[in-house]
Amino acid sequence: MTACQNREMALHALVDGELDSLGCVAIEKHLRGCAGCRAALEQIEATRALLAQTNLQYQAPESLRTAISAMLPAGALSQPAAPKASARSSAPWLGGGLVGALAASLALLLVLPQLTEGGLEQELVGAQVRSLQVNHLTDVVTSDRHVVKPWFNGRIDFSPPVVDLVQQGFPLVGGRLDYIAGHDVAAIVYRRRLHTINLFVRPAPTLASPAPATMRFQSYRLVRWTSGGLEFWAVSDIDETELGQFRDNFIAATNKSSARQ
Repeated sequence: MTACQNREMALHALVDGELDSLGCVAIEKHLRGCAGCRAALEQIEATRALLAQTNLQYQAPESLRTAISAMLPAGALSQPAAPKASARSSAPWLGGGLVGALAASLALLLVLPQLTEGGLEQELVGAQVRSLQVNHLTDVVTSDRHVVKPWFNGRIDFSPPVVDLVQQGFPLVGGRLDYIAGHDVAAIVYRRRLHTINLFVRPAPTLASPAPATMRFQSYRLVRWTSGGLEFWAVSDIDETELGQFRDNFIAATNKSSARQ
């Protein structure tokens, strides 16, 4: 039993603590339903524990030290050793460039948790609720994607894809501008029977996880994915399966449209 090929890097990142909150949610949900990936995760953790054992460290023979000493200038080995707490004393084979790279990587890992946007799900659901309460669901009302897409030109500094999903049971209603996390975003509106789906689109944040995610906030479902440098959030009160179908249909239609261009 093997892991899913497209999840292997995420499994290693999970063990190493390198996934952001959305990435963790996505991979943990996948693990609950995938025995192959669970087995692979256990193997990764077991290998990590094995490598941490000190008896696996290679001890250079004394003859190597003697040979190196013979090649060094007189008195070179009598200089005071660097403090044991330094990176060079614990790993004298590390060059300055590699030490610097490791330090930079450590700093990045310390900053990553601060880059996740706390309360974003609440803000998205709030925008969904407001659009229904104040009767401001759309600024441009039409089922013609060739009208909705150019309507955003000049109003935002990116071009959101707009596709027709009426054949898949998600008719296009229109679009509007909304305000999320301090920036203007595109809101493309679809219907599912009597339910509304707000698809919020914005440029993908720096270091945004590429992993798709599904979550719930209050009575609403949220589905997130990224594509072409953009981040998509679909928000609705329909069930998780149907919202997942909307995401899959939207991605397929977008890819098909891009292939024709």
